[in-house]
Amino acid sequence: MCKVTGRGRLSHRRAAELFEALTRPLAHPGIVDEAELELRGGWTLHQLRRSALTHGAEDGTNTPTLLARSRHASVRSLERYARPGVDAVADHVASRDPAARRKR
Repeated sequence: MCKVTGRGRLSHRRAAELFEALTRPLAHPGIVDEAELELRGGWTLHQLRRSALTHGAEDGTNTPTLLARSRHASVRSLERYARPGVDAVADHVASRDPAARRKR
């Protein structure tokens, strides 16, 4: 039971089912046929978790915070999820370039 609302909480399995069903149109934006969407499926909670870690890494969240947030035991197990893109790494490097800071 939720202490705030008093309502029953969703099981992980039910939350996963609902999330997958409700994200089908987002995962396949060009498909409007309900039967076709049913066959394709949507996003998973694991993908949501992985995406949150990747965005955190791109935004400059430090490794200890990502480890605590993800509950991974080691950096080695975290590194497969927290993979910032090329643009995020370039922005990070550019924002910390001493020469660029002097020009401002």
